[in-house]
Amino acid sequence: MVQAKPADRSGARSEAREETERLILDAAEKVFAERGFGGATMQAIAGASGLPKANLHYYFTSKETLYRRVVERIFTIWLDAAATFETSGTPEAALRRYITRKMALSRSHRYGSKVWANEVMQGAPIIQDYLETTLRDWTDTRIALIEGWIASGAIQPIEPRWLLYMIWATTQHYADFAHQIETLNQGTPLSDAQWDNATETVCTIILRGIGLDCARDSP
Repeated sequence: MVQAKPADRSGARSEAREETERLILDAAEKVFAERGFGGATMQAIAGASGLPKANLHYYFTSKETLYRRVVERIFTIWLDAAATFETSGTPEAALRRYITRKMALSRSHRYGSKVWANEVMQGAPIIQDYLETTLRDWTDTRIALIEGWIASGAIQPIEPRWLLYMIWATTQHYADFAHQIETLNQGTPLSDAQWDNATETVCTIILRGIGLDCARDSP
């Protein structure tokens, strides 16, 4: 019988730990989105994840620790989507890819977006420090990039902050108000074709609004 090498066992344990954390975070997103921070319990999250409550406390020592991790995860995902600002050669490509990815995330991570929205609407009692540091710093860097586009004449002279707010509000609407959208869609989730059409519509309106060519670019 061939025994696993120590490195193999260590890698397997690491993968198992990551998978367990993912299960917990996915369950926590849904419970926090539906019940809010105050209404959610570790027991409810354990039930949603299919794990014993003791396992949750092993990975996350408190509900607040778990909540902050959920919020940080969705924000990190959004940050990754915004990497297009640095990696795209033109404002057209950067904004189209950013909007497209934010729309896709509103479909795949609707509960995470709702957790963020609910927290902010309550005055951000748990993550105010996060807003004042990480989010503010990130926003300032995006504003500086957009100001560079304006200075070079690549886009019309608009206020960068309002452009970012418009993109956030429009794309995240599809997550935060998913129930309303589905109700108006004959009670069914948007199809792939509808998501593609909605994404293209949002891109077209925003890009044309700042004087850019709205021709489709591959994400």
